[in-house]
Amino acid sequence: MKPPRPRYILFNKPYGVLSQFTDPWGRQTLADFGPFPKDVYPVGRLDADTEGLLLLTNDNEMKHRLLDPRFEHPRTYLALVERMPSGEALEKLRRGVTIERRKTKPAAVMLCREEPALWDRPVPIRFRKSVPTAWLEITLMEGRNRQVRKMTASIGHPTLRLVRIAFGPLTIQGIRPGEFRDLRSGEVRDLLRSVNRSA
Repeated sequence: MKPPRPRYILFNKPYGVLSQFTDPWGRQTLADFGPFPKDVYPVGRLDADTEGLLLLTNDNEMKHRLLDPRFEHPRTYLALVERMPSGEALEKLRRGVTIERRKTKPAAVMLCREEPALWDRPVPIRFRKSVPTAWLEITLMEGRNRQVRKMTASIGHPTLRLVRIAFGPLTIQGIRPGEFRDLRSGEVRDLLRSVNRSA
C-alpha cells in the first residue's frame, strides 16, 4: 500500500487548549479547531497555559528527529516574567540551571527592549501592581516538561505568560490564535534540511 503523503501543519495554539485531540473532562482540544487530517499528530506538546506554535505531522521520522534531544533542535519562546532579571540571572539561564536534579542545556536568552507585538490573551494575566515585569526571548535546544517556567522560577522570576514563536526554521508569523495552515514547499525544504533530510 502506498504510504500517505507527508503533511506538515502549523497551528497557533490558543491559551487553555490541550495539545491533543480528545479529553475525557471536556476541555478544549485540537479537535475544536480543525478539521485536521486524521493521521496527523502534534510534535511534542505545549501545556494548556502555553500559547503559540505547534507543528502537526504524519511524518514519524521527522517527529523523532525534532523531539530527540540528541538532535538539539531549537525552539524559541517569549516569556513574560515577574520583575526585571539581572544580568547575572540571565547568564545563569544561558549556562544552564538545575531543575529536577538535572542541568538544562545552554540556552540563548535575551531581554526584550520593547514589549513584543502579541495578540490579547482571553484570560487576563494576574499582574501585581507593585511588581514590574519583563519579556525574555529564550531559545532552548531541548524540550523538557514545563522547562521554561521551571527555569525562570529557579532564578526567582516566575513566568506569567509563555508563547512559543518558533520551532527550528518555522515561525508563527502571520498565523492568528486558533488558525492553522500547511507548510509551504520552501518551508518543508527548510524543515527537512534542519534535520539533515532531503526532500
